[in-house]
Amino acid sequence: MKDHATVLPRLADRSDLSEAALLEHARYGDETAIGLLIRRYNQRLFRVVRAILPDDAAAEDAVQEAYLAAFSNLAGFRGDAGFGTWLTRIAINEAYQGLRRTRPSAPYDAVADQVAQSDGRVIAFPASGPGVEEELMRRDVRKLLEQAVSDLPEPFRLVFTLREMEGLSVREVARLLGLSLITVKTRDFRARRLLRRHLEAALMGGFTAAFPFAGARCDAFRDRVLRELAARRRAGH
Repeated sequence: MKDHATVLPRLADRSDLSEAALLEHARYGDETAIGLLIRRYNQRLFRVVRAILPDDAAAEDAVQEAYLAAFSNLAGFRGDAGFGTWLTRIAINEAYQGLRRTRPSAPYDAVADQVAQSDGRVIAFPASGPGVEEELMRRDVRKLLEQAVSDLPEPFRLVFTLREMEGLSVREVARLLGLSLITVKTRDFRARRLLRRHLEAALMGGFTAAFPFAGARCDAFRDRVLRELAARRRAGH
């Protein structure tokens, strides 16, 4: 077998390599190419696997196993589907294997009954400006959204992750998961309805805590008013 460097240009010499070229380097065990491919797909794989598994640690383990399986068997990638699709299928399989080791999967018919009636719109949050308070608010909103997605039944959560978070088309999701187009559309729609219900319930409970004006802030305001009243009395107003 010829040496990698004699067959392909060094990655340092080619910053514009396509995915196909990166895969050629990866087949020779080029760590830079493998690292670039991992970085390219890390977020998608983690999100998809996390939609199946119950916690981040389990998801990271499954993603790692997916990469190990994929890059150890690149000869098995024939290019019939895109590399991202092939890699995502491996990750999904790893996730389901991990899930079977911990608990049985909930049947689809059982989770379908959990769907509530609504118009299917997801609540939109305005973008925040800079600053510590805004950053804390963004973190709170992100946690709220992550919890809402985590609470979706798994069949809905997986479709929602691929469609709404990763931006795959209905046809791509259907091909990836082996579902009909109608099933993908239905699960995505129901996921959005459940999310809206969850977020509305969470936010309604927080309205009474909005715009707080108590504690030290209230005391400071009171003292400022009292000082102003005293000053006016002294001035004879």
